[in-house]
Amino acid sequence: MWFKNLLIYRLTQDLPFDAEALETALATKLARPCASQELTTYGFVAPFGKGEDAPLVHISGDFLLIAARKEERILPGSVVRDAVKEKVDEIEAEQMRKVYKKERDQIKDEIIQAFLPRAFIRRSSTFAAIAPKQGLILVNSASPKRAEDLLSTLREVIGSLPVRPLTVKISPTATMTEWVTTQKAANDFFVLDECELRDTHEDGGIVRCKRQDLTSEEIQLHLSTGKVVTQLSLAWQDKLSFVLDDKMVVKRLKFEDLLQDQAEQDGGDEALGQLDASFTLMMLTFGDFLPSMVEALGGEEMPQGI
Repeated sequence: MWFKNLLIYRLTQDLPFDAEALETALATKLARPCASQELTTYGFVAPFGKGEDAPLVHISGDFLLIAARKEERILPGSVVRDAVKEKVDEIEAEQMRKVYKKERDQIKDEIIQAFLPRAFIRRSSTFAAIAPKQGLILVNSASPKRAEDLLSTLREVIGSLPVRPLTVKISPTATMTEWVTTQKAANDFFVLDECELRDTHEDGGIVRCKRQDLTSEEIQLHLSTGKVVTQLSLAWQDKLSFVLDDKMVVKRLKFEDLLQDQAEQDGGDEALGQLDASFTLMMLTFGDFLPSMVEALGGEEMPQGI
């Protein structure tokens, strides 16, 4: 169970995450299929395993893993628009009158309701790790919207969830720009071969570099003209690589073979054991990596009262 992206949230109050109570709370909002006239449903599922006996909370040491699933019916906008136009044209031709917005909207609603039972179903899952001792919730997503869907639903079932995105004292853009300009990152971090450079003016240009020597004269020239680094590929120690952006989103996480081999060795022959071992090792790695990254970015900007 290796996360591929990372959105980091700070708990602003000390919440007692009791696994048994959390299991009971999540069970009040289980994922379910869309009914024939529903556009979307959202609820919790077992992060590992299937069936009614699979727990909704996976416990590994001091860490908890949960998962939520969204199911939605997909109606292509072009299909709806074409059907609405066809119906409007038919009414205007037969009744010799113009169809105005209010009636057009009503026709659209009727067409959507008629098409819904035949719409495609799309399912997507979002995983979140809770580390109560560290006061963090880590969401495996690069989309703040998907993360907020999970967090708001979790808040709904447990009654309170005071969290905010983790922020640092110095702008990540300033730090990443300095690293590329000086050609030296913080301890244990290494600049790789990908970045995004943006002009600071509102209508300024954007340069995206892949498989590029970021110490080259070309990159330094862009920086000298005022561009700043808004995304940067980095490695940490010999354990993982990732892309960091100016919003503190960690993308395209890749755990190196050394960690994956260790998890495979620790997990044994069963699939559940493998998943548990990889999750545990991932969280222990984050326990070292996240404080190191936050320190490299100037330290955490702590909310009042923490």
